[in-house]
Amino acid sequence: MSTLREDTQCVIEAALAAAQPKYAVTRALGNLSFGSGRLRVLAIGKAAWGMAQAAYGVLGDRIEQGMVITQYGYAQGKLPRFSIREAGHPVPDLNSVHASEAAIAMVQGLEAADTVLMLISGGGSALFEKPLIPLPLYATTTEALFHCGADITEINIIRRRLSAVKGGRFATLCAPARVVGLLLSDVLGDAPETVASGPISPDPVTSAEAERTLIRLFPDAPELLHALMRRETPKMLPNAETHMIGNLQLLVRSAARALRRLGYDTMVLTDRLHCEAREAGRFLSSIALSHQGETRSIAYLVGGETVVYLNGTGLGGRNQELALAAAPALDGLRDTALFSFSSDGIDGPTNAAGGYVDQRSAGKLRKAQVDINAALDNNDSYHALQACDGLLITGPTGTNLNDIAAVMIRR
Repeated sequence: MSTLREDTQCVIEAALAAAQPKYAVTRALGNLSFGSGRLRVLAIGKAAWGMAQAAYGVLGDRIEQGMVITQYGYAQGKLPRFSIREAGHPVPDLNSVHASEAAIAMVQGLEAADTVLMLISGGGSALFEKPLIPLPLYATTTEALFHCGADITEINIIRRRLSAVKGGRFATLCAPARVVGLLLSDVLGDAPETVASGPISPDPVTSAEAERTLIRLFPDAPELLHALMRRETPKMLPNAETHMIGNLQLLVRSAARALRRLGYDTMVLTDRLHCEAREAGRFLSSIALSHQGETRSIAYLVGGETVVYLNGTGLGGRNQELALAAAPALDGLRDTALFSFSSDGIDGPTNAAGGYVDQRSAGKLRKAQVDINAALDNNDSYHALQACDGLLITGPTGTNLNDIAAVMIRR
């Protein structure tokens, strides 16, 4: 019989296999036509290379020119007709800017009969960026937004206004060419203006709403940021259309199927989890406590995006913090485990995709003289999980559809 850790690995592998972008892109392109004009392709985000590979597999030499902009280490080799660029994440760097400038140059001089196919996935907010403010100020602003506990929707309201290519502005740079976007969503609700900060999607947020958001999240923001909040973003983009081709629901469904194949009666509690990471961990571990009397193997699965408030100086990510927070309640239970992982393979600024704990984890941490509460207070879930063999490490996955977590009780 497999162990709970081995079951966890099976679920993760099955979910990631189903979430690979080649299937979604291939299906979507089968329903689209691009006329007789020139076709140029821009792929941005953590899944950009896989999306571009799939597009070339369908369109081949119909693509006149293409470009991939992805995170360092995420490109998997050369692609015909595509230039490959890697850049910084979660904060843009000079390579992000230079790649974005090259993308802008690629879409200049197009005519109404031409098409720009844009393949968009999570991570594009940092990877595809031409700031309207100095890059150091952009970086400090981004860090301030991350540290205040803002969610991704709030952060992207600000980032759209700080960018020459976000909030629909890239679509205007492509005009009069037609722009077709295929989106893999890593955000709750799948709002196209939030995925990669919506480079080809109209921005529904008004300038007044954007400035109020800035004041609430970053009350000490310099006047230059306030001035950019007041600059309106496009509200209509007649040359652009977007198609949502994959999202968190796909990842959750795939994980649920894998759990059922392993013999767990599986219930999906939500695919809209949105709360503080450690509270989510404590909630899920309380479910494990409530169902210890079960005589069948059961699993409770959630998908979503939790938040971490950075008050400490440690290392970790939201999935690791969720898992570590669950460890005390699982202590000494019978054949019970919890895992939480990010589908892009990167949880916070670490090499881990998430965390795993079971009925032995708290005991291992006591033996290693690791105080769980102190580690959580210092946002140091990475080193705590490392001490109890609880890190989940996948490496770059080639996709990005947000996070899933599950409690497994085996009988």
